[in-house]
Amino acid sequence: MTTTLVGITATLLSSGKVLVAGGIGADLYDPNTGEWTATGDMTTYRTGHTATLLPNGQVLIAAGWGLSDLPSAELYDPVTGTFTATGGMARAWFGCTATLLRNGKVLVAAGVAAGQKVFTDAFLYDPAVGAFTATGSMLMARYEATATLLDNGAVLFTGGAGISGERRDIAELYEP
Repeated sequence: MTTTLVGITATLLSSGKVLVAGGIGADLYDPNTGEWTATGDMTTYRTGHTATLLPNGQVLIAAGWGLSDLPSAELYDPVTGTFTATGGMARAWFGCTATLLRNGKVLVAAGVAAGQKVFTDAFLYDPAVGAFTATGSMLMARYEATATLLDNGAVLFTGGAGISGERRDIAELYEP
């Protein structure tokens, strides 16, 4: 890699390259050449964030931890190699999930904030308007869970932890 990155995500781009982003920096890996190249820096230092490839080829980088919890998001444009800020979230958290829904929106849910506050909140990011809106709350507060898009369009949440690190062994479904 061209730089030391921390708390990274890795996202397969439409071009076949892999965007690796964390801390303040980002690199691209080209599996055809085995080479790493630097790309633009993120707009803010963040770890514990999510990275979701959008239908338009851009990558939504959301939430995370920086010098504090981040109620922010940014977009990576692989054409220009730059990151730009996009709509903020009403919640500052990390350890959340992000799932691309069939309608092109991204469901962001199940996170934790400094002070170990675990949330049931869920938000939808709409790339058409570049904004987050609240959606139905989860039944159980959890962070570091998994979120899987099912064939019927619902999202299955499993695992994760509660405020004291207790395991979450009850699954729940989000119905768009």
